[in-house]
Amino acid sequence: MNDHHTEVLVIGAGMAGLTCARALLDAGTSVQILDKGRGPGGRMAARRADVGRETVSFDHGAQYFTARDPAFKEVVADWHAQGAVSPWPAAGPAAWVGTPGMNGPVKAMSEGLGVHWNTRALSIGPREGDWIVDTGDHRFEARRVLVAVPAVHACELLEPVAPKLAAIPASVRSEPCWAVMAAFEERLDIEKDCLRDPDAKISWAARNSAKPGRSGGECWVLHASPLRSRGIIDLPKEDAAACLLADFFAQTGVAPKALVHLAAHRWLYAMPAALKGEAAHFDAEKGIAIAGDYLHSPRVEGAFLSGRALADLVLAR
Repeated sequence: MNDHHTEVLVIGAGMAGLTCARALLDAGTSVQILDKGRGPGGRMAARRADVGRETVSFDHGAQYFTARDPAFKEVVADWHAQGAVSPWPAAGPAAWVGTPGMNGPVKAMSEGLGVHWNTRALSIGPREGDWIVDTGDHRFEARRVLVAVPAVHACELLEPVAPKLAAIPASVRSEPCWAVMAAFEERLDIEKDCLRDPDAKISWAARNSAKPGRSGGECWVLHASPLRSRGIIDLPKEDAAACLLADFFAQTGVAPKALVHLAAHRWLYAMPAALKGEAAHFDAEKGIAIAGDYLHSPRVEGAFLSGRALADLVLAR
């Protein structure tokens, strides 16, 4: 088993974790980052699929984001200059999407950070004033461990070593969401590129192929409402996809077209109910902390602001 040593170890290379890591590195702090995924994304993930003779990217998680905070607006402007994001007026006058997929800005943030992908943190344990994070194949030793993963996973990691801190994510309730990715031989007879109805079975539907920088023919992403998702939460993916596609056609009243691709993804913790309190929590005595959108607001901007707040707390010590 190989050992790695660093001053700060960040668990989670989503928006919150990468924002925090970048700020710490820019301040001269030694940082390493772990993520269980194969590459950057998290809820901003993009799913690639072979559709006909093309490889198509579906935004099956977050569909777009907005920027209100001045610091986040500045970062979004930098992403825009890099070609990592573009405006998407169909979703609103202030809507942005990653390009060429929703994970565009997370990819840009992760460049040069040396993230350990495909590396899941299995446990955290103390050793002589430091922390040891075990991943099965490797052990990472760090003075400080910053946990920037969804609330339920943060609780699992922290409960054995920092129960008071673990109680914060343990109090978060998250709603599930089934996402469907569908490609059709012909354009559907729907004028708008995105449809919203929070009270319907399909609460969001977007013509993914109409987003800036996308390729492919008629591609749609459908998100089931929390109520509908809970009702079919244990269905096999193929059955859930067929069920929700039928809901979509019934809801819109449009004539179905021949499919060339159909898949589904189940987000068990898609929409956390944000806590009212601090944007990040740092136990300076123990050297362990949490960040994530569930601490600020369940949005891309909320994750960014939580990560930035945690970096400020760490640097202040």
